Amino acid sequence: MKAFFQKYILNFKQASGTSRGVLRIKETYFLKVVNSDMVGYGECAVFRGLSIDDRADYELKLTWLCENINRNKEELLTELIEFPSIQFGLEQALLSVKQKNPFELFPSKFTQSEEGIKINGLIWMGSEAFMRQQIKDKLNSGFSTLKLKIGAIDFDTEIALLKSIRKEFSSEEIEIRVDANGAFKPSEALEKLKRLSDLEIHSIEQPIKHGQIDEMAQLCSKTPLPIALDEELIGIFDVTLKEKILHIIKPQYIIIKPSLVGGFKGSSAWIQLAEKQDIDWWITSALESNIGLNAIAQWTYTLKNKMPQGLGTGSLFTNNFESPLEVKNGQLLYNRNKKWNFNLEI
Repeated sequence: MKAFFQKYILNFKQASGTSRGVLRIKETYFLKVVNSDMVGYGECAVFRGLSIDDRADYELKLTWLCENINRNKEELLTELIEFPSIQFGLEQALLSVKQKNPFELFPSKFTQSEEGIKINGLIWMGSEAFMRQQIKDKLNSGFSTLKLKIGAIDFDTEIALLKSIRKEFSSEEIEIRVDANGAFKPSEALEKLKRLSDLEIHSIEQPIKHGQIDEMAQLCSKTPLPIALDEELIGIFDVTLKEKILHIIKPQYIIIKPSLVGGFKGSSAWIQLAEKQDIDWWITSALESNIGLNAIAQWTYTLKNKMPQGLGTGSLFTNNFESPLEVKNGQLLYNRNKKWNFNLEI
């Protein structure tokens, strides 16, 4: 086998706000594996400012991988333990190169266009008017679960936005998730969670910054609404430590982003540990192109988790690749009548 990689910059259609800042571009890398007449593709979706593998030697590690692609898969994954997004790209490419259709990694009723995956509609931070318009658009598009990024604008304004949704739609009609991306201070978090709980919020992701294990554990024990760990899972490589963190914090949910936690293997480890402790979970993409999103979606379908997943990010970019993935009525679908247009020369 031979392997090659190429950097690619995804451009957002419009600046997208989080509590960590405004996103305008998303850097990613594509991995190509060639074995005789078979070709496979994977996406190494490093997330600058968030990924544990946002390091100066990232491309050096990709070069090393291409030079050592014929080594045992498990040896490679072990060597790449500190580069979870490269681990994921490798897993994708090695699955892809074995398939007649390199983009169909997990054949199923999903890839046969027979069933879809229920997803949440993502509402980015911005002005009140901008957020209201996004909410209106998602509801008109048939979404019954909304996820709002909060923590960057005035909290009272965010509460007013949530109240306006609840005034029109009950919690039985519209499920609301919020994601603070660690924006709350531990001293103020509980009071803010109480105000959010009055609006029958489904859950909040990462209310305080990751790494504050004791503070998060205390918050999870007192919270009036379910807490989901997200950034808290990033950079935890040891299985024993993963189990310990879940045992200490006791979150109500964890959120799995394969590009950030070590691909299919790393994600499966977190899921198994969570289920052992009766912690629920769902899968979320991390701003991959349609190459990575396709892999995540196909794998997610095989897990048979009935909760709405966070996989509605494919339409965010101006220069994403045409694919069979499409969003309709709050579901991610795989339209076999649509063809891939992945014409990047690697």
